[in-house]
Amino acid sequence: MDKKGSNPHLLVIRLSAMGDVAMAVPVIGTLLKKYPELHVTVLTKRPFLPIFEGLERVNVLEADVKKRHKGLMGLWQLYQELKPFHFTAVADLHNVLRSRILKKYFATSGVAFVQLDKGRKEKKALTRAKNKDFRPLRTTVQRYADVFAQLGFPIDMSDAKPLARLPLSEKILDLVHQDTKKWVGIAPFAAHSGKMYPLFLMEKVIKTLTDTDKYKILLFGGGEQEVQQLERISAEYANTQCMAGKLTLSEELQLISNLDVMLSMDSGNAHLAANYGIPVVTLWGVTHPYAGFYPFHQPMENALLADREQYPLIPTSVYGNKVPKGYENVMENIDPQQVVDQLLKILEA
Repeated sequence: MDKKGSNPHLLVIRLSAMGDVAMAVPVIGTLLKKYPELHVTVLTKRPFLPIFEGLERVNVLEADVKKRHKGLMGLWQLYQELKPFHFTAVADLHNVLRSRILKKYFATSGVAFVQLDKGRKEKKALTRAKNKDFRPLRTTVQRYADVFAQLGFPIDMSDAKPLARLPLSEKILDLVHQDTKKWVGIAPFAAHSGKMYPLFLMEKVIKTLTDTDKYKILLFGGGEQEVQQLERISAEYANTQCMAGKLTLSEELQLISNLDVMLSMDSGNAHLAANYGIPVVTLWGVTHPYAGFYPFHQPMENALLADREQYPLIPTSVYGNKVPKGYENVMENIDPQQVVDQLLKILEA
């Protein structure tokens, strides 16, 4: 791609899900650091706009796919809204039907448009039951970086720097009183049950930590049901507070950026914390880090996995939505004490 001309302006498309959107942050940050003349506009869904607040020279636009930008006509409307920006090129980090339609529209004005290679074939080989090809695949972060390289902006992800810690608002300071206790974030939920640590075991982890009286446990989640469960847990254990339903995503990111450690499933909160360089301990059920969704720049020892000797079909899917018969309780395989030990290793370091 010809990069001559002043200040190239890239459109970056990634609409969902939260973890995948969050994984774009270290890539865009590294890109902007290497190419100071570059400007980036990110197109994503409204709930995810705050994820990019820590990046300079990044403009964020909302794709309203439920209403204004719904269907072919809505996407044409979206294209018309994007056209006046005169983008030099488009980096499609999503590669779904919507972005493929946008590609056709952008082709009418001759804008370079490169799409993510999702590696569907090798992911299928990794997750199939028979003749499983069990090996680490290219990471999502590296796949994103590949898109920019194809547009003429190669980057080295080993140069990536975490986002700066955010100042805490008065509201957060009122909610979470600062004292000498270290802050442990726990996000016990995931989109699919196949990658969620049973709550009764998570409560054992929480009890062991709170019994030391050295840590403040901050619980993260979303949705009415999750909030109710987390409120119950926080009422039951000392030094434990439910943050779910009390903060906007911007405020949640402030809090996450100030944690001492985050305990998460293979889900969005792991990636949000990793972006700030917070140590993240992740628990894995029917999914596996080999699929490429491991939190960026986290040591592999922070991943606690279900036993593949006992459950050889792992990973059964990329997203955790396929749970074969007999695999319903794979995560009970991870001992709560093992989780506590890994957290303490980080907290006491």
